[in-house]
Amino acid sequence: MDSQPAIVFPGQGAQTVGMAGEWVDAHPEAAALFARAAGILGYDLLGLCREGPAEKLNATSVSQPAILVTSLAALEVLRGREENPLAATQMTAGLSLGEYTALVFAGALDFDDAVRLVDVRGRAMQECAEKRPGAMVAVLGMDREPLTAICNQSRGGDVLEIANVLCPGNIVVSGSTAACRRLEAAALAAGAMKCVPLEVAGAFHTSLMQPAVERLAAALAETSFRPPRIPVVSNVDARPHTDPDEIRGLLARQVVGVVEWNASMAYLLSTGVRSVWEVGPGRVLRGLMRRIDRSVACAGVFD
Repeated sequence: MDSQPAIVFPGQGAQTVGMAGEWVDAHPEAAALFARAAGILGYDLLGLCREGPAEKLNATSVSQPAILVTSLAALEVLRGREENPLAATQMTAGLSLGEYTALVFAGALDFDDAVRLVDVRGRAMQECAEKRPGAMVAVLGMDREPLTAICNQSRGGDVLEIANVLCPGNIVVSGSTAACRRLEAAALAAGAMKCVPLEVAGAFHTSLMQPAVERLAAALAETSFRPPRIPVVSNVDARPHTDPDEIRGLLARQVVGVVEWNASMAYLLSTGVRSVWEVGPGRVLRGLMRRIDRSVACAGVFD
């Protein structure tokens, strides 16, 4: 691996029952994070990560803190190794929820505050989804410009927006269920390779989440942030920021804005990064990086 790697952290959807396995018991620093989180949240987060049930772990209000803490626990495992990439890491980023993990790693946000914020974020987003149900669809094999045009044609009187631009040929659209179904048919007719409905609670990263923004913004305003010690690439504009107020504002906008992951990784690579560690459950971000630039070396903590 390169001597100057970047660290990236996964977002919601990476959770699986069993993701916090025996490795937690073997690393006291990792176990301590789960114990701290349980004290803040008021429930046994480690037990849910290990034993489920899946329906409870997959709830937005639980999966968000679960992924945050599991990722930071995995970071402690990596930190404890004699040879690790952390001292040489020059940049970090996280996919949506994962941006909070990246901010903790970069020293901009304390662990306890991050757990509280993500708890508020997850609960607020779940309540939005319950009040205004929606859907998300991954459209494969279509560029952003023609897909945007199809969204405009398929929207009707409903909400339908680009939500995540993950990598070339993989864009997620989000909105009302009826509009997403219309979008699927129109995209396939226009030449999309495949449309994959996602198993999510609602239309994340759209205007349907606006009530969650207001609750999260209030919590962000009460939380202390510091300038990151290394650049954290924002999902909103694919650029790093150092001003705590700017970071707060971007985290609030992220809930209703497009996750510009493809552009974020392009920026990261433009700085000279040639290797990436994915720290947390799953392998999604490594898969996306292979689509963005196959020459980049990728690794995970438990490979």
